[in-house]
Amino acid sequence: MAKYSKIDLGTMNEIAKHENGKAFLHDALNLTSCEVSINAVPTGFKVPFNHVHHQNEEVYIILSGVGIITVDGEQIPVKAGSAVRIATGAARTIENTGAEQMHFICIQAKENSLTQFGFADADAC
Repeated sequence: MAKYSKIDLGTMNEIAKHENGKAFLHDALNLTSCEVSINAVPTGFKVPFNHVHHQNEEVYIILSGVGIITVDGEQIPVKAGSAVRIATGAARTIENTGAEQMHFICIQAKENSLTQFGFADADAC
């Protein structure tokens, strides 16, 4: 059995054609520690509801475009290169305020579960 998983998602324009412009990787890659989504948000789109996670923090990494992430009513401007972590229990939504698609990666992982990172979990071979 292979010790890796791979999926070809296509271009961001192809991802934009997925339901809600999201490509989820959990099932596609058999992820066991997190959920990752690749997102292509059309101009003027705003997620029409707030949501709260009870166990998972989220990290939004903006790849292109501009927008606003609203956390507990506070509007946080974001642009290409922005990264925003949102803790559990915080209501959040995201919108594209720019003239082009906004592309971002969203990572969900259980809050306070990280016990090692970087080379702390590696051996040279």
